[in-house]
Amino acid sequence: MAPYRNVRYWLGDFHRRRALTNKEKFNQSHAKLRNVVERAFGLLKARFPILKRMAPFPLVTQRNIVIACFALHNYIIKEGLSDEYFSQYNQVDISLQSNNVQNDDEEEEDDVDEVQPHGSARDREYMVHLRDQIADQLMRVE
Repeated sequence: MAPYRNVRYWLGDFHRRRALTNKEKFNQSHAKLRNVVERAFGLLKARFPILKRMAPFPLVTQRNIVIACFALHNYIIKEGLSDEYFSQYNQVDISLQSNNVQNDDEEEEDDVDEVQPHGSARDREYMVHLRDQIADQLMRVE
Protein backbone atom coordinates (compact mmCIF):
# COMPACT_ATOMS: atom_id res chain seq x y z
CA MET A 1 0.00 0.00 0.00
CA ALA A 2 1.53 3.26 -1.11
CA PRO A 3 1.64 6.43 1.01
CA TYR A 4 -0.35 9.48 -0.03
CA ARG A 5 1.43 11.50 -2.71
CA ASN A 6 2.22 15.19 -2.20
CA VAL A 7 1.76 14.82 1.58
CA ARG A 8 4.61 14.94 4.11
CA TYR A 9 6.22 11.52 4.42
CA TRP A 10 9.77 11.64 5.76
CA LEU A 11 10.09 11.15 9.51
CA GLY A 12 12.40 14.17 9.84
CA ASP A 13 9.55 16.41 8.67
CA PHE A 14 7.43 15.31 11.62
CA HIS A 15 10.07 16.35 14.17
CA ARG A 16 9.37 20.01 13.36
CA ARG A 17 5.58 19.74 13.28
CA ARG A 18 3.33 16.82 14.22
CA ALA A 19 0.95 15.18 11.79
CA LEU A 20 -2.16 17.32 11.48
CA THR A 21 -4.35 15.61 8.89
CA ASN A 22 -5.41 12.01 8.51
CA LYS A 23 -3.24 11.73 5.38
CA GLU A 24 -0.18 13.03 7.23
CA LYS A 25 -0.88 10.66 10.12
CA PHE A 26 -1.12 7.75 7.68
CA ASN A 27 2.11 8.73 5.94
CA GLN A 28 3.92 9.11 9.27
CA SER A 29 2.73 5.65 10.38
CA HIS A 30 3.66 4.23 6.97
CA ALA A 31 7.18 5.68 7.26
CA LYS A 32 7.62 4.27 10.79
CA LEU A 33 6.46 0.83 9.69
CA ARG A 34 8.71 0.99 6.65
CA ASN A 35 11.68 1.65 8.95
CA VAL A 36 10.83 -1.40 11.05
CA VAL A 37 10.58 -3.60 7.96
CA GLU A 38 13.84 -2.23 6.50
CA ARG A 39 15.58 -2.78 9.83
CA ALA A 40 14.34 -6.40 9.97
CA PHE A 41 15.55 -7.10 6.45
CA GLY A 42 18.84 -5.33 7.19
CA LEU A 43 19.38 -7.64 10.13
CA LEU A 44 18.53 -10.72 8.09
CA LYS A 45 20.76 -9.64 5.21
CA ALA A 46 23.66 -9.10 7.64
CA ARG A 47 23.12 -12.53 9.21
CA PHE A 48 22.30 -14.46 6.03
CA PRO A 49 24.44 -13.13 3.15
CA ILE A 50 22.55 -15.25 0.61
CA LEU A 51 19.81 -12.60 0.82
CA LYS A 52 22.21 -9.90 -0.44
CA ARG A 53 23.17 -11.73 -3.58
CA MET A 54 20.29 -14.01 -4.37
CA ALA A 55 21.16 -16.32 -7.23
CA PRO A 56 18.77 -16.38 -10.16
CA PHE A 57 16.57 -19.02 -8.56
CA PRO A 58 12.91 -19.28 -9.50
CA LEU A 59 10.70 -16.89 -7.52
CA VAL A 60 9.25 -19.72 -5.41
CA THR A 61 12.75 -20.82 -4.38
CA GLN A 62 13.73 -17.24 -3.50
CA ARG A 63 10.57 -16.92 -1.41
CA ASN A 64 11.37 -20.18 0.40
CA ILE A 65 14.91 -19.02 1.16
CA VAL A 66 13.59 -15.81 2.73
CA ILE A 67 11.03 -17.77 4.77
CA ALA A 68 13.77 -20.17 5.93
CA CYS A 69 15.94 -17.23 7.04
CA PHE A 70 13.04 -15.76 9.02
CA ALA A 71 12.37 -19.19 10.57
CA LEU A 72 16.01 -19.53 11.61
CA HIS A 73 15.99 -16.00 13.00
CA ASN A 74 12.84 -16.69 15.02
CA TYR A 75 14.28 -19.98 16.30
CA ILE A 76 17.48 -18.27 17.48
CA ILE A 77 15.44 -15.58 19.26
CA LYS A 78 12.99 -18.09 20.78
CA GLU A 79 15.77 -20.29 22.13
CA GLY A 80 17.63 -17.28 23.50
CA LEU A 81 20.79 -18.18 21.61
CA SER A 82 23.52 -15.57 21.47
CA ASP A 83 24.17 -14.05 18.06
CA GLU A 84 26.47 -11.11 17.30
CA TYR A 85 24.33 -9.80 14.42
CA PHE A 86 21.11 -9.84 16.41
CA SER A 87 22.82 -8.16 19.37
CA GLN A 88 24.24 -5.45 17.11
CA TYR A 89 20.86 -4.69 15.50
CA ASN A 90 19.05 -4.65 18.85
CA GLN A 91 21.02 -1.56 19.85
CA VAL A 92 18.76 1.49 19.84
CA ASP A 93 21.20 3.85 18.14
CA ILE A 94 22.16 1.63 15.20
CA SER A 95 21.82 3.45 11.92
CA LEU A 96 20.91 1.66 8.75
CA GLN A 97 22.20 2.76 5.40
CA SER A 98 18.68 3.10 4.01
CA ASN A 99 16.91 4.72 6.94
CA ASN A 100 13.85 6.80 6.26
CA VAL A 101 14.94 10.18 7.59
CA GLN A 102 15.39 12.79 4.91
CA ASN A 103 18.12 15.43 5.18
CA ASP A 104 17.01 19.03 5.56
CA ASP A 105 18.81 19.78 2.28
CA GLU A 106 16.35 17.64 0.37
CA GLU A 107 13.31 19.72 -0.40
CA GLU A 108 11.11 17.46 -2.48
CA GLU A 109 8.43 15.43 -0.74
CA ASP A 110 7.51 13.68 -4.00
CA ASP A 111 10.80 11.82 -3.68
CA VAL A 112 9.14 8.81 -1.98
CA ASP A 113 10.04 5.60 -3.78
CA GLU A 114 7.71 5.54 -6.75
CA VAL A 115 5.35 2.58 -6.56
CA GLN A 116 4.21 1.24 -9.87
CA PRO A 117 0.52 0.32 -10.00
CA HIS A 118 -0.20 -3.39 -9.70
CA GLY A 119 -3.38 -5.33 -10.21
CA SER A 120 -6.57 -4.25 -11.83
CA ALA A 121 -8.24 -0.87 -11.56
CA ARG A 122 -10.72 -2.48 -9.15
CA ASP A 123 -7.82 -3.69 -6.95
CA ARG A 124 -6.26 -0.22 -6.92
CA GLU A 125 -9.61 1.37 -6.06
CA TYR A 126 -10.00 -1.09 -3.17
CA MET A 127 -6.53 -0.23 -1.84
CA VAL A 128 -7.23 3.52 -2.05
CA HIS A 129 -10.46 2.99 -0.10
CA LEU A 130 -8.68 0.80 2.47
CA ARG A 131 -5.88 3.37 2.88
CA ASP A 132 -8.50 6.10 3.49
CA GLN A 133 -10.20 3.92 6.12
CA ILE A 134 -6.89 3.29 7.89
CA ALA A 135 -6.04 7.01 7.80
CA ASP A 136 -9.41 7.89 9.33
CA GLN A 137 -8.98 5.27 12.07
CA LEU A 138 -5.48 6.55 12.88
CA MET A 139 -6.87 10.04 13.46
CA ARG A 140 -9.54 8.68 15.83
CA VAL A 141 -6.92 6.85 17.93
CA GLU A 142 -5.26 10.05 19.15
